[in-house]
Amino acid sequence: MTDSIVAFRMQLKSGFETEYQRRHNELWPELRAALMDAGIVEYRIFLDPDTRSLFAYQRLAPGADTSGLPNLPIVKTWWAYMADLMNVYPDNEPVAVVCPEVFCL
Repeated sequence: MTDSIVAFRMQLKSGFETEYQRRHNELWPELRAALMDAGIVEYRIFLDPDTRSLFAYQRLAPGADTSGLPNLPIVKTWWAYMADLMNVYPDNEPVAVVCPEVFCL
């Protein structure tokens, strides 16, 4: 069984590039632990400065199950903390568009 990759795109609001970076540089240890406990072994986010699109990918350990993450209080608190910076749903979950893989070398 191999690791799997999940990729998605989100949208940052104008003028919040620096603040978005700052908040992620200070990622809460409890959130980091929750992500790792769910089986996320690598999580990267990239910014297109021209469009403010955020492209993210998560590498998941074999058998990882991240489906419970949205129900965790620490995740809901993080979403609320980040809601002023990006496009979100009414419950503060980031609007994320899954990006299917089309090529791998």
